Amino acid sequence: MNRIKRLAFGLLLLLFVTDGKAQGFLRSNGRLIVNERGEKVILRGMGLGGWMLQESYMLRLGPVGPQYRIKKAIEDLIGREKTAGFYEGWLANHTRKIDIDSMASWGFNSVRLPMHYRLYTLSVEEEPVKGKNTWIEKGFALTDSLLTWCKANKMYLILDLHAAPGGQGHDYNISDRDSTKPSLWDSEANKQKMIALWRRLAERYANEPNIGGYDIINEPNWGFDDPKDRNGLKEKHNAPLRKLMMDITAAIRSVDKRHIIIIEGNGWGNNYNGVLPPWDNNMVLSFHKYWNPNTEEAIKGPLGLREKYNIPLWLGESGENNNTWYRECIHLVESHDIGWSWWPLKKLGANNPLEVPMTPEYQRVVDYLTGKGPRPDREEAEKALQGLLRSIRLENNIYHKEVTDALFLP
Repeated sequence: MNRIKRLAFGLLLLLFVTDGKAQGFLRSNGRLIVNERGEKVILRGMGLGGWMLQESYMLRLGPVGPQYRIKKAIEDLIGREKTAGFYEGWLANHTRKIDIDSMASWGFNSVRLPMHYRLYTLSVEEEPVKGKNTWIEKGFALTDSLLTWCKANKMYLILDLHAAPGGQGHDYNISDRDSTKPSLWDSEANKQKMIALWRRLAERYANEPNIGGYDIINEPNWGFDDPKDRNGLKEKHNAPLRKLMMDITAAIRSVDKRHIIIIEGNGWGNNYNGVLPPWDNNMVLSFHKYWNPNTEEAIKGPLGLREKYNIPLWLGESGENNNTWYRECIHLVESHDIGWSWWPLKKLGANNPLEVPMTPEYQRVVDYLTGKGPRPDREEAEKALQGLLRSIRLENNIYHKEVTDALFLP
């Protein structure tokens, strides 16, 4: 493409993306998501994976497991106090205004925030008074800041409960689940805490038009009828999932009548057997798509549900592939008026917009924690982790323009 054609296309792209900028509260309208003007909105977003909830693969620590084990491993290296300081630094450095400003400049009109419930409230086991909820300001303050940055860029913020009380499935990394404690599905107290958290969030953000919606449970994966079907891929009824989402919706609607409720099926967000029909008039059905073909056949399930129940679809999570696959996937879903949210913005890896560089010092920590090298001494480990905190800042990331081009160019 010559320079003149590139310039012309760039101007067209800018106009196209500007149309998707935040224009008041979103709502469902038949099979579409629309703004307050009744105009169709195609959400083009990115998930902030790794910020509030670390997944081990993003840190090259796959064998270590969920975040609570990563924390324990770091405590073993540098002590509890230094570990607490490291995690404060992580939250302060990973996602900042510069990240959201950059996303807006690249063409994104929305952000999906994967939340860890423990930044907002204590676990059931930690509550000083059984049945009561202790609220933690840290998570709410981080969310407020993120919302402010999104508003400044006319972007929508979608709240996604990624790690639910007790953990919502057998995929421990995505929910930071500790299998020695009752899961979400095994504990009424965990369910009630989750319901209360969503009510608290909805009450706080009820009048915020830049909140795009409430993605109330990320990728449940649980065999309700058959424990051997650990991740709920073959579940036929999903009655506990439907009931919990209905109870959460009722709690949200008691304080917030306007925001979209986004639901996800079992089996990592795709098994909707028994979950529908919809129980609210302002809902969106989310599906996740990884590593399968970019064909009509691959999305016929969600398309069939949209046709049957007259409900909008949203590709709430996708990515972790190559640029050709990215481009084909987005063309496929947008041809059906389906918006999307990619995953994640950054990690130690090159198939995302931002790559966190690996330092030699941190590599030695990785080698030790994954059983491939000697144990670093405390001073070495502290230096490595402080270096990681610098590496996760956007100005020290490696920007892969070819990835954002794949998401936005024809």
